Amino acid sequence: MKTMLNQLLADNRGRGIFRVENAAEDVATIYLYDVIVDDDLFGGVSALSFVTQLSALNAKTVHLRINSPGGDVFAGQAMAQCIREHPANIIAHIDGVAASAASWVAIAADDVVIAPGAMMMIHRANTITCGNADDLMETAALLEKVDSILVAAYVEATGQGAQQIKDWMDEETWFSAMEAVQYGFADSIAESVPKTVNVSGKWNLSAWGNAPKLDTEDPAPKDTITEPSHTPELEPTEHLRRRLRLAELQAA
Repeated sequence: MKTMLNQLLADNRGRGIFRVENAAEDVATIYLYDVIVDDDLFGGVSALSFVTQLSALNAKTVHLRINSPGGDVFAGQAMAQCIREHPANIIAHIDGVAASAASWVAIAADDVVIAPGAMMMIHRANTITCGNADDLMETAALLEKVDSILVAAYVEATGQGAQQIKDWMDEETWFSAMEAVQYGFADSIAESVPKTVNVSGKWNLSAWGNAPKLDTEDPAPKDTITEPSHTPELEPTEHLRRRLRLAELQAA
C-alpha cells in the first residue's frame, strides 16, 4: 500500500526541479518546484538540500518561487524554520500550487505573492500504521498533535480563528488566488502569470482527494471553502513517533 507521499513522488517523478539562481548576487532566486521529502534519494526536494542552499545565500532579497504538490510535514517544518531565521527579505511566489507542506513553507516567508491562476491547499496530517487498538490510538494522538501544530501556524500567519482553520483542514481545502489573499494565506496577487520552469507541465494531483483541475483560470470564490485531508505525508508510526519527539525536544 502506497503512502500519500509515495504516490505524489511516483505520479510526478521527473517533473520537478530545485535550483538556485544568482547565488552570489544581492537578489537571489530559489525554485522549489518539486515534492517535499525527508530524503531526496528517490526524488523530490529534501529539507537538507533546501536548508543547505538557502543558508549559503548572502543575498539581501531571496525570491522563493514555489510550485509544489506538497509532501513531508517535518521536512516542510525544517524548511519553514530556515526561512524564518534567514536574515534576507524572503518573498514567496506561488507560481502554480502550494499544497500541503508547501503551503506551510510559503507562509513562513516575509511576503507571499500568488499568481492569478495558482492555488494553495491545507489539510489534516495522515499516515499509515498497524498494530493493536492501543497502537492505533497512540498514532491517532500523534496525528492530532501534528494537526494542532499546523493549526497554530496557520492561525498565526492568517489571523483566522482556530476553528475556521480546523474546518478547512478537515475538508482538504483548495484556495484560489483571490481566496488565499482574502483569508490571509497570501499578501497579494501577482500582476502577471509567471513563466513556468516545470518543463514537464502540470502536476499529477490525484493523490489528493479534492484536487481541482488546474488547467483553467482562477476559479470564482466559493461561499464556503473546502479543503484538508493530508498535510505533508507522514511516515509509518515508529518513524513518525521518533521525529515528533525530536521536534518537541528542539522546541523545548
